[in-house]
Amino acid sequence: MTFRQTLEGITCPIATPFDDAGTIDEGALESLVDALLEGGIDGLFPCGTTGEFASLAPEERRRVVELTVDRVDGEVPVLAGAAATNVAETLAFVETAAALGADAAAVVPPYFHTATDPAGNQQFFERVADESPLPLVLYNIPSCTGQPIALETLERVADHEAVVGFKDSSGDFEYFLDAMRRTPDSFYCLQGFDTLLVPSLRMGADGGINALSNVAPSVYAEAFETAATERGNELQGAISALFDAVRTHGFAPGTKTGLAHRGMIPTDAVRPPLVTVPETGEAAIAERTDALLEA
Repeated sequence: MTFRQTLEGITCPIATPFDDAGTIDEGALESLVDALLEGGIDGLFPCGTTGEFASLAPEERRRVVELTVDRVDGEVPVLAGAAATNVAETLAFVETAAALGADAAAVVPPYFHTATDPAGNQQFFERVADESPLPLVLYNIPSCTGQPIALETLERVADHEAVVGFKDSSGDFEYFLDAMRRTPDSFYCLQGFDTLLVPSLRMGADGGINALSNVAPSVYAEAFETAATERGNELQGAISALFDAVRTHGFAPGTKTGLAHRGMIPTDAVRPPLVTVPETGEAAIAERTDALLEA
């Protein structure tokens, strides 16, 4: 399986804009895609954690991927979220993404009923991969799934033809470095924890999938290009400051606060169980967003 383009660089886990009634704002989503492409983003990831996939109905997830693929029009690869708790539903999301023209799909280990042994997650990933019509990126986010992808599982599944990389949002730098050492050179290792982006790139990561690239796409694009320089250090410091302000409130609400502050989306509305950032948090995010853009 091959991509039309690679997943190197910065892939943005795009936010899903809602209007004040809680409906997907399709025009705002298309405008956000345009802004991200103009900002130099290398790929888009609809229906990820920042995109509030867990709050979307299946037909809404389909529509978000469809709008993203259509708007991108082949300019950059689209990595569609396909998270689910069982093999059949995961494959259904992957197959839908393939039919809509996505380039790859991201899958997570099952949540709620977590694996009773690492071999269970290996079997889950292999069963999805055996039937997948798209290349797969594994998504390690233990804070949301209740379990990490064990390194031995990652190492074994990385040899599967359909499994081409992974996103690590654990925040565990030692885990990420071990993962890079234990997987093939051709396997995409993508840092999902924004505070570790530049250090990971310096150690050989292929890129990042970072929530706050929604808010400052050109800054993240520059951070990727300058990671080995002092400029990379400066940008990482400003990225980390905003990341710390956002993570307190959750990445989807905090990212939407930054986007609304910049006027990139009309409103910071989220769906329950998420809530919008309180005024005190808004002020801190706005201040650090401005500082990041001026870095």
